[in-house]
Amino acid sequence: MPKRKREDYERGLPGYHDPMAGFAGAPYACSALTLRLWLAGFGLVFCTGAAVLVFLFVPELAWLGWALIVLAVTALVDFGWVAHRKRRGEPG
Repeated sequence: MPKRKREDYERGLPGYHDPMAGFAGAPYACSALTLRLWLAGFGLVFCTGAAVLVFLFVPELAWLGWALIVLAVTALVDFGWVAHRKRRGEPG
């Protein structure tokens, strides 16, 4: 597979993560990177805030606080990856 250039990403990769791309004349799917970035940011803020509140006000549910921290870290990683893809020039 040839190395992709920045122009390829700026145009968008046809059928990227779309198993039905072009099937029976269907249009290629468009990327929703901006939506995914907002959702990851919301998940990060919400899970972090909820974890802090659980640890402060309901210490008996510490397991829930730790589960929220795991989700917050997952959202942080997703946020970073999506930001990397947008910085690379992918539309969405």
